[in-house]
Amino acid sequence: MKTKVLIILIMALTAFCLPAPAQQKGKATFYARRLDGAKTASGERLYNDSLVCAHKTHPFGTRLKVRNPANGKEVIVRVIDRGPYVKGRIIDLSIRAAKELGIYMQGVAMVEVSVAPTSVETPYRPSDEPVELPEIELEVNTADEITVPEWQEKQQSEDK
Repeated sequence: MKTKVLIILIMALTAFCLPAPAQQKGKATFYARRLDGAKTASGERLYNDSLVCAHKTHPFGTRLKVRNPANGKEVIVRVIDRGPYVKGRIIDLSIRAAKELGIYMQGVAMVEVSVAPTSVETPYRPSDEPVELPEIELEVNTADEITVPEWQEKQQSEDK
């Protein structure tokens, strides 16, 4: 009897320790507005205008690429929480992430989740043209006398 319990316990523990598959397909939901500012499992606060998510197995800080196959929109989010704990759901998104994927009005939508590449793609292309900086003329005060505020003059005269 003890060996059966031990085997079941080991199987359960290894299921939680296994890394998440390279790509997952499943349902995504998003956090309720009332949770804005709440502490997450990582200790970080949830702000619904951030691009963050909850995932059951990926380590905190992992950047995930979430794709909505219905419209082709993608977003990269960072894991800061655990969950969702509803059968069939694979990720909980912040409201901003849900809006960028176009699933905010649906509530629940099918998505594809994969680990984002480590290199960050810049949203703009840097120009090879040299940047012309404006010339700035600075003036230097060459006055011999230093202007002293009235309150400081009064204090100095009272001290004498």
